Amino acid sequence: MSDLTELTAVELLAGYRDGTVSPVDATQAALDAIDAGNSEVNAFVSVKADSALREARESEARWRSGQPLGPGDGVPTSIKDIFYTRGWPTLRGTNLINADSAWDQDAPCVARLRETGAVLIGKTTTPEFAWKGVTDSLRHGSTGNPRAQGLTSGGSSGGSATAVGLGMGPWSVGTDGGGSVRIPAAFTGTVAIKPTYGLVPMFPASPFGTLAHAGPMTRTVEDTALLLDVITGFDSRDWSALPTPAGSFLDGLNDGVRGMRIAFSPTLGFGTNDPEIERLVRAAAEVLAEAGAIIEEVDPGIQDPVEAFHVLWFAGAAKVLEAYGPKAISKVDPGLRRSIEEQGEISASDFLDATTVRMDLGVKMGRFHETYDLLLTPTLPIAAFPRDRDAPEGWHSPNWTSWTPYTYPFNMTQQPAISVPCGFTESGLPAGLQIIGPRHTDRKVLRAAQTYEKATAWGTERPARITARRG
Repeated sequence: MSDLTELTAVELLAGYRDGTVSPVDATQAALDAIDAGNSEVNAFVSVKADSALREARESEARWRSGQPLGPGDGVPTSIKDIFYTRGWPTLRGTNLINADSAWDQDAPCVARLRETGAVLIGKTTTPEFAWKGVTDSLRHGSTGNPRAQGLTSGGSSGGSATAVGLGMGPWSVGTDGGGSVRIPAAFTGTVAIKPTYGLVPMFPASPFGTLAHAGPMTRTVEDTALLLDVITGFDSRDWSALPTPAGSFLDGLNDGVRGMRIAFSPTLGFGTNDPEIERLVRAAAEVLAEAGAIIEEVDPGIQDPVEAFHVLWFAGAAKVLEAYGPKAISKVDPGLRRSIEEQGEISASDFLDATTVRMDLGVKMGRFHETYDLLLTPTLPIAAFPRDRDAPEGWHSPNWTSWTPYTYPFNMTQQPAISVPCGFTESGLPAGLQIIGPRHTDRKVLRAAQTYEKATAWGTERPARITARRG
């Protein structure tokens, strides 16, 4: 039998269907991978082996009787420790939350996973309240990269990306308020999409408001589309939830990009890239041109909205701390405390001014997409840097937004954006290609990503497995 941790969710499901693979064996393989590597990379804050194996046995019985619950039945699945998960503490990377509280609700995406029969194996690491683009916290420590344990996985869904990258289950669900599924995807050589806002319902509402999306994290575009099928679906607890999609995100996935008019903007007009990253992303754009897309190098004509983003972001961060009392700010991540204090008092007028910047950005991008079907950028301008840092050593700013200029603008506009691997630097570190579409064109974004993935081998590259230290 092949290494089950190398199989995608789609491949596992095919094996369940024809009886050549067991959900129990797949779940045990994921748990063994966690046992072998989690002490090194710190991807999980909790693992529920007993309940996972019980759920896997139940799934196996359903497959044997020809009655699976849905398209994710039996797939070993991890959940970022931001989402409510019934019966499990949701600690959000902070010492401010008591693990002994009542945990009696599922977030919408977790509820959808249970409905499809997914095997829930554990909760993955996040920085405190998912506030930054790397994954470390006072409560749970730092998370390493599957390519090199001493490097950051990115964040804030870094635990999920590392888990997926090391075969600790083929897929996971993360959150993205400023790049938090795409950043770790780029740093770890995995795939992640931030769908159109509202497509995956959120409950409870994020403190970061309508910047925050939920999204799939996988190793392939096909798995991403399938997981999006599973976790979408209207939920009345989210006042901004979109209707349940008609059809599957797998529909038309292999239809290609011939005739699509795609803009390529290596800097969005305001970024600066490491030369190796820019070389890899330019080569990726050429791959799509060879597949029949009409590629034009053009900037969308926007300015960096970082100051407005900071107002919206840190207003949310300050608000979430209010619930824990006036001394809470002295107990959190020093970087979070610094950022909130540097931002200072945010007035209603400040917030509305930032919202105006956001709306203007959305208008400009909407007009841009009247001409261009999609937009290509690097996901990030740099490759992964050492763990336990908020920014690379010697960087010009300590702010995580200073090295993520291509991700947070599209949280402000609520557009779908996916990161797919597009090669490796000379030192062997992954780079990511970001594909962005106008709102409600998630299928088109996935289609372009699938076209690129099928034309290259980057998505099949796997890091060496970490072996357990025993004795």
